[in-house]
Amino acid sequence: MSSSILLVGHCGVDGPRLQRDISAALPGSEVVRVNSTADLEERLRAGRADLLLVNREPVGFEGEGVAIVRAVLKQCPEARVMLVSDLAEAQAEAVAAGAMRGFGKRLMGTRELVEEVERGLKRSEK
Repeated sequence: MSSSILLVGHCGVDGPRLQRDISAALPGSEVVRVNSTADLEERLRAGRADLLLVNREPVGFEGEGVAIVRAVLKQCPEARVMLVSDLAEAQAEAVAAGAMRGFGKRLMGTRELVEEVERGLKRSEK
């Protein structure tokens, strides 16, 4: 499966780990860290994202992850977005804003993480 997955606002520890884990599990996929509004907007305009994994406390962005979810879906209503957070309240808020149910960082390094990403990508298939 060749997909483009954006890791939005993940820190210098979690971002590389997510990138490595997802890339290893989904060979051929482009997994890119995005830590600025300008980079995110450019990638969305270019249609270069099959799935966005937004950190609840994003590095390099103003506000919280749910605000990014809202902004992304306002700009690109067809975007597939998941919040990365272990907090049920944050997940509920993101889903109410139009995101798919996401997952928490406690899944990092597990097969479950890959299954969640695959679920998000399957939903993106037309």
